Amino acid sequence: MLVFLAYVSKPIWEEPVQQLVPSSIWESIHSTVDLVMENEEIQLTLEHLQKQLYSLFIQPNQSQLELNDRNIEKPPLPLVIPEERLFSIHNIQLGDTRSEVEEKTGASPKRTTINEYGVTWNAYHEDYHNFIMVAYDERDIVLGLYTNQDLIASKTEIQLGSPMELVQEHLGTPESYLRKGFTNYQIDSSEYDMFHLDNSYVTFFYDQHEYHNVTAVKVIDEKLEQGKKKYYTEPSQDLQEGLEYQLFDLTNASRVNHQLPILTWDENVRETSRKHSLDMAENYFFSHNNLDGKTPFERMEEDNIPFNMAGENLAYGQTSSVFAHEGLMNSIGHRENILQKDFRYLGVGVAFNNESHPYYTKKFFNN
Repeated sequence: MLVFLAYVSKPIWEEPVQQLVPSSIWESIHSTVDLVMENEEIQLTLEHLQKQLYSLFIQPNQSQLELNDRNIEKPPLPLVIPEERLFSIHNIQLGDTRSEVEEKTGASPKRTTINEYGVTWNAYHEDYHNFIMVAYDERDIVLGLYTNQDLIASKTEIQLGSPMELVQEHLGTPESYLRKGFTNYQIDSSEYDMFHLDNSYVTFFYDQHEYHNVTAVKVIDEKLEQGKKKYYTEPSQDLQEGLEYQLFDLTNASRVNHQLPILTWDENVRETSRKHSLDMAENYFFSHNNLDGKTPFERMEEDNIPFNMAGENLAYGQTSSVFAHEGLMNSIGHRENILQKDFRYLGVGVAFNNESHPYYTKKFFNN
């Protein structure tokens, strides 16, 4: 606790103490605080404590209450067992047409962004309720589906919240590797299972903090998956923006699942996030503190972003925003940021290293 108080109050005491204390003692104090802060687990703990301290002084204003009003529970969507495919999402199956999708969703997509397959994810939702992402081919035929909400229907008993054991009982042994070009990439994760069935690749994601139950599903046409010859997609500005907005949308869909207010996109903090992702990608490190020792909060202050409380999530190496989000939800400190009830704004910044590996930085705050 003493280190925490020393750390969060450092801007107040640093200069006066340096003037009063002999340099040898000052250097010992300074190096002790910095050495402790290099431990990432301690960083996450202190970040959590700092958010709690800030929140003591925050009272919800009218606009925040109005944001909560947007989260009124929606009636459940009646789901129909699919006839042609093993699984459907929002009563939509691979092979359906765009017109059929938009008839069932009742609207055009809220957002269209490039994904790792070189096609677009089209996000459909009602203030992030009934959230799905749909990928189409050039003829507007459905090639991909994703949801992290209770929209899964199946000829099996599998649905959102089903235990991992039930999934494996019905679908058998999951894939142990995924072939890209001439390379086999091993799949060894307790966070998800991938199955090659029904002319598609079906990935079930599990919530490690909720008894390894199904928390999301992604269904990709086998030709689309096999057409992706490299494990990591060649970077582009469109892909960078796509991963950023997709991670933002996935975060809000998860918050709705937990009856929390949705977050507002902030362009300024996105730039702060991008700079940190690029710094990590170019200088080969992965940490909340940069190589100059500056914290996430100090970097926000440098960019003149006012905040009462803030948090940062980092991810590295996941091939897509979906895998990055599901991984963050299974990391307790990052999960707490995603589900922090007092946050109101979010910006996401992505950058790639010279091997096309993406770095993701998410900055949450309230001002």
